[in-house]
Amino acid sequence: MHRIRSSVYARRTRHAPHARRTKVTAALAALLAVCATLLTANGPAQASPPAPPSAAEARTQLGALTERTEGSMDGYDRDKFPHWSSQGDNCNTREAVLKRDGDGVETGSDCYPTSGSWFSEYDGETWTEPSDVDIDHLIPLAEAWRSGASGWTQDQREGLANDLDVAQLIAVTDNVNQSKGDKDPADWMPPSTGYHCTYARMWVWVKHTYDMTVDAAEKQALSGVLTGC
Repeated sequence: MHRIRSSVYARRTRHAPHARRTKVTAALAALLAVCATLLTANGPAQASPPAPPSAAEARTQLGALTERTEGSMDGYDRDKFPHWSSQGDNCNTREAVLKRDGDGVETGSDCYPTSGSWFSEYDGETWTEPSDVDIDHLIPLAEAWRSGASGWTQDQREGLANDLDVAQLIAVTDNVNQSKGDKDPADWMPPSTGYHCTYARMWVWVKHTYDMTVDAAEKQALSGVLTGC
């Protein structure tokens, strides 16, 4: 009887690792199947600007901004914010954002897209021609000027106009961007209401990063959006 029990134990011991491997393999296969189903249902994840802070952190950052009546436009010129600077590999900032924010983007040797598609978070539209896409300066350059950038150096203004490290640049539908102009959130928000929370968080993040001011109406609008996030 002792020999029989030993034999059974040995067989179980020999087969246990195989059984565990089989279970792990089955679990991994099930996980991959779920991932494939989600990708099929929702499509591939879109690239996007850097993720802004949470709504709670954005509210804290908003509270730290100096509230001040907007400055004048005296002396403003877009050329004082040099933009579409070189990003290396024959790419300028606009082309770098088109590559980052697009799906399946292929480029020529000059870095200009030859194929791809771009989903505009502002209005939910998708475009396949880069000429239909604008690269929006989330904080419009004229708004930045009125919020303190009039006193910056040109190098500082160029840094804002080409900043890929915060959510200052985003590829969107051209005519929607044009409808925004240089308005702040008190006067304009993206047509897609589901994007308002992200937009407000991005706006505050950029202004906080560059220590720009906010006016009373702008702050109230942002606070209202962030409270509802």
